[in-house]
Amino acid sequence: MLNFDEQRYLRIQTGALALENRLDQVIGSCLARGAENIFFLGTGGAAILMQPAAQLLQRQSRFPAFIESTAELLVTGSRNLTAKSIVVMPSLSGTTKESVALLEKIKTLGATVITLVGHEQTPLGMGGDHVFVNFAEDDTSCESFYLQSLIIALSVMKHRGEIANYDQLIGELTQLPGLLLDVKRSFEDQANGLATRLANSNYHIITGAGNVWPAAFYYGMCILEEMQWIRARPVHASDFFHGTLELVEKNVSLFLLKGEDACRPLADRVESFAQNYTDQVSVIDAAAFDLPGISAELRGLVSPVMLAAVLERISAHLEVIRNHPLTTRRYYKRVAY
Repeated sequence: MLNFDEQRYLRIQTGALALENRLDQVIGSCLARGAENIFFLGTGGAAILMQPAAQLLQRQSRFPAFIESTAELLVTGSRNLTAKSIVVMPSLSGTTKESVALLEKIKTLGATVITLVGHEQTPLGMGGDHVFVNFAEDDTSCESFYLQSLIIALSVMKHRGEIANYDQLIGELTQLPGLLLDVKRSFEDQANGLATRLANSNYHIITGAGNVWPAAFYYGMCILEEMQWIRARPVHASDFFHGTLELVEKNVSLFLLKGEDACRPLADRVESFAQNYTDQVSVIDAAAFDLPGISAELRGLVSPVMLAAVLERISAHLEVIRNHPLTTRRYYKRVAY
């Protein structure tokens, strides 16, 4: 595979899953002490990656789950954020400005803070009540954060008696790193073709629904816009028909991500419409990838992880085709803002 270290990838994703036992113990102890809700409070891309786990709890658990803008919460606060809250704060660098500032504020409230970081010797790496460290870099962090937050959500449901097959799902998850590597290998030729399509236009609509909408949002904002300076319009598939559809015409590029959860029909609807008006519809479907040994239930939960794995392959080709390294920035962490 182009510019890819397979052993490093396996080490990072296996490392994320190796945190399961302690994550489960921490969640169990928080609930036993009377925790009343859980907040997922990341910043930027890390916040987006928490959305599938928060959504899972909001839709399948009675335990209140909140996902808020860290920058907004800094200035507004929340009456639901109390000493009986569990707060999950992801930050790959462990230094994200807004998250560090909010951490200090949260600690005065007495909430229990779980930090998920890539580096321990950082403000978030040393500031959480329970710190979970799994080294990763931009090209491997999505899967790592998706997996850690999924474990947290499943653990909440397990300890509340809302799922009976936690151990089965975790057992299946342990197979995932190797399976994802196979998915990446099988996608390589397609990745090059999709990267070429992305490189040939400076504007793309990117959409999805359900638990893969965050993958669409993340890819449009963090990869195409931030790392490649390509104009992108991330739009939820359920909102597509309330504005964005009017921008679809011949030669307009639309990238559609499809998952395997209950929201899949929303993506099907966009596909059915768009293919009538533009020949630039690119569909990446989680259901197209083989994951032997993974149940239909878990496939639905890990669709964002699968899509993150293949989108990284597109990015690897895209930076070469455009001669624009993914690390290039004009402003991010380079100027004052």
